[in-house]
Amino acid sequence: MQAKSCDAHPPDVITCKMSKEPNDSLAIVSGTPFDFLGVFCDSVIAGGAAGVVVEAALYPIDTIKTRLQVAHAGGKIMLKGLYSGLAGNLAGVLPASAIFVGVYEPTKQKLLKSLPENLSALAHLTAGAIGGAASSIVRVPTEVVKQRMQTAQFASAPDAIRLILAKEGFKGLYAGYGSFLLRDLPFDAVQFCIYEQLHIGFKLAARRDLNDPEVAMIGAFAGAITGAITTPLDVIKTRLMVQGSENQYQGICDCVRTIMREEGSPAFWKGIGPRVLWIGIGGSIFFGVLERTKQILEQRRIRDQESKRY
Repeated sequence: MQAKSCDAHPPDVITCKMSKEPNDSLAIVSGTPFDFLGVFCDSVIAGGAAGVVVEAALYPIDTIKTRLQVAHAGGKIMLKGLYSGLAGNLAGVLPASAIFVGVYEPTKQKLLKSLPENLSALAHLTAGAIGGAASSIVRVPTEVVKQRMQTAQFASAPDAIRLILAKEGFKGLYAGYGSFLLRDLPFDAVQFCIYEQLHIGFKLAARRDLNDPEVAMIGAFAGAITGAITTPLDVIKTRLMVQGSENQYQGICDCVRTIMREEGSPAFWKGIGPRVLWIGIGGSIFFGVLERTKQILEQRRIRDQESKRY
């Protein structure tokens, strides 16, 4: 979002929107230097709020998706306990989402300032990947515990953590870490790039800031497209994370070969329906809550800065 002085002059809208910060919802107050700490703190709060809302609202769809992906040919899908592991997952999603957005926003703004305007997509791709890498430290253990509870391996998050540590050691909490990065780094980069570029395009076309339904629509589209094309990577990641100490797969390559040999290529698209539905709806909620929360925090920060001047 640009400084208020830009939006106050309609003839200059295009000039404002084409600045080095074409889609910075966390605005830099006109005439002040880049407030890294302020942007980071606001991003952490907004990211945490958005992540928790999405997980709480759509967890059952995620559970069904996970169970579809781990089921072998002819296996039945259990529809009980669709909220298994929700509480423990929320405890991990909150810091993971906060870290992701807290890293993504300042990184994005710095890159947008450094790169030419025609490379804004590169800034969004890079910032998304960096944010995903930073948050993976928390996201991977959370995902391991969540998916094993979704597949009825454990009754509670504390039991899951205790037994994983006992049987597999600390590395068990990071099972499938490589496949997680293989899926999530391109996912985060592409999803946020699509969203940001569409957001910029819509603002230029409308010559105004977008409203909540428009933000939700763009977020849903970005999430659904990215969720669909990364489904094979998600299947591999899920299989490696839930296998536990059985070690059915010896790594990413072995997992791919085994699935191809035993189930064929269609197995890589298992759960695509729930995944697209989950991430599409999740994208609309996540980006809607994210943008609204950032706007509220930004307005409060601007008021605080203005009050200090007088």
